Amino acid sequence: MHIRNVRSSDFEKISPLINNWWGGRAMEDKLPKLFFVHFQPTSFIMEEDEKIIGFLIGFLSQTNLNEAYIHFVGVDPDYRNQHIGTQLYERFFQTAAGHDRSMVRAVTSPINKTSIAYHTRLGFEIEKGDKQVEHIDIHSNYEGNKQDRILFCKRLH
Repeated sequence: MHIRNVRSSDFEKISPLINNWWGGRAMEDKLPKLFFVHFQPTSFIMEEDEKIIGFLIGFLSQTNLNEAYIHFVGVDPDYRNQHIGTQLYERFFQTAAGHDRSMVRAVTSPINKTSIAYHTRLGFEIEKGDKQVEHIDIHSNYEGNKQDRILFCKRLH
């Protein structure tokens, strides 16, 4: 297994996999090709024998110059629990720190319990929201009407 930077051509390989990797949830539209074209230096692919088994799409904030943002991460269900996601996150953390970024942010849906648990295990903190659901801070309508989100932040070093 090895990690490399994303290429534009990876979009055609990853796009058909996304909904399956998310257990049938309609997620494909959350990752347009622009991420594979414009954020290659900060986005990564994990491969095994030229097969994509994981990816992380992230970027350096253009607004908050001390921050980086992880937009989308996926691991092939057949390869989960092998630390692939952790390795991708670590590569992103190193890249962000190399660009003098001290904070990494990420967002997830309140229904994605796996993501919530995973991010907290990686040391992300949940940012205070405007309401709580099941003792977890939520940001109401963060991505539009009735699209609540959980916001994460992690300090680097």
